[in-house]
Amino acid sequence: MKKIDIRTSATIFDSVSELSSEEQNLMTNAIEARKKAYAPYSKFKVGAALLLDNGEIILGNNQESAAYPSGMCAERVAIWKAGSDYPNMKVKKIAITAASTENLVNKPVGPCGACRQTLSEYEINQKEPIEIIFMGEIGQIVKTESLLSLLPFSFDSSYL
Repeated sequence: MKKIDIRTSATIFDSVSELSSEEQNLMTNAIEARKKAYAPYSKFKVGAALLLDNGEIILGNNQESAAYPSGMCAERVAIWKAGSDYPNMKVKKIAITAASTENLVNKPVGPCGACRQTLSEYEINQKEPIEIIFMGEIGQIVKTESLLSLLPFSFDSSYL
């Protein structure tokens, strides 16, 4: 038997103003995308903004339907749009923000498991890390240098 120690690291910021100007712009875009989310059932709106290596910013927000919960998360909307419209571009960063019409979201909201899986495949395929920056509506912001740091023992196509 062998025991291993898995660690991850993140940087915590107290406000958006502490981020680089590029990251502030990305989070501002994510906030604007969040405001356009269609979430009449969960009342939980999420916005995502991806920065591609060509400088393009791709937006996504969660989209729900009356057949709730068969909607789509903001992160996957954005990453699949990037993959569709810019198939040869690498994703450098993604900013994510969430808010609720029911209560104040004052702590960071990271990607769900399905989004972590999808984003990890893009990171693995592009052979470069994707920085993840996430927050709630207000409060602290978390930044990790790689999506895979949020998903140890990830599942990828090498298992298939």
